[in-house]
Amino acid sequence: MDSVEIEALLTEISSFQASSAAEVEEFRVRFLGKKGVLRELFAKLKEADASSKRELGLLINKVKESAEQKITALSNYGADEDSLFEDLDPTLPGSTHHLGTRHPISIVKNRMCEIFERIGFKISEGPEIETDWYNFSALNIPEDHPARDMQDTFFLQTDPDILLRTHTSPQQIRVMESTEPPIRIICPGRVYRNETISARAHCIFHQIEGLYIDENVSFADLKHTLFHFTKEMFGEETKTRFRPSYFPFTEPSAEMDISCLICKGKGCSVCKNSGWVEILGCGMVDPTVLENCKIDSKKYAGFAFGLGVERPAMLTYRINDIRLFFENDIRFLKQFQSA
Repeated sequence: MDSVEIEALLTEISSFQASSAAEVEEFRVRFLGKKGVLRELFAKLKEADASSKRELGLLINKVKESAEQKITALSNYGADEDSLFEDLDPTLPGSTHHLGTRHPISIVKNRMCEIFERIGFKISEGPEIETDWYNFSALNIPEDHPARDMQDTFFLQTDPDILLRTHTSPQQIRVMESTEPPIRIICPGRVYRNETISARAHCIFHQIEGLYIDENVSFADLKHTLFHFTKEMFGEETKTRFRPSYFPFTEPSAEMDISCLICKGKGCSVCKNSGWVEILGCGMVDPTVLENCKIDSKKYAGFAFGLGVERPAMLTYRINDIRLFFENDIRFLKQFQSA
């Protein structure tokens, strides 16, 4: 026995590859078995010259370590196909993969956007942190208007001119500043108001606001657009009504109600026993707003509307507490898996 013979064994071990568990076992027996190569090498070591015993002993130990490492590395490979599938019962049902679902707010928001997109409105989204100009001043909201009160708006303490948007109208201003009419957009998004949280109100909610600017736009165009939306969203049997209202950025202004889908107009807690539920505010864009955006108010006119997403979602899914949308209760959310 000499070092050349042992080096050849090390090369054999390093280059060995197995395609089955049987080959791995065969390799183990050859090197580490009771009558294996290592046992033979240690036997020959006793007969070696005293001057070479130390060097040969180190090489033999290296063969042993290499063989053990190779067997460990191959232990996860090369298993027989029969052993891989011997415990498999093909009659058992397959594993179920639990898929998530969209949040009910997202479901309703997407449905509302699709209705408006089918009649020519384009989606335009903007930032949730806004300046005073885009959120108030450009919309003809004077400095002494109640909407500017701290009870309604979340201002950032670092800068009184920066705030969390209270509606998605600022994005309409951005579009009007940068786009020549005709303009036909909807602006969906999350908004914030400093309100007391209850079953009917929350400090965070979602809006979809619409804007149409062109020549010869009338209030009749606005009503027809909203009539179409309510029929598509809530069904042909849904009744609607307009009530005069006031908004600084529209003139004339109105609020639109629909017949309560929960009680069918008979009266319940959701509609406050009136049979009607308010879903949006609307009106013709005030000429001052157009001029603020460098649009000729003598040539162009337009209408705007804004509706929340939570209230239509409550009506659609017969939910009587808005707080359920924000609590992330898995028992509540699982009900919408097929939606």
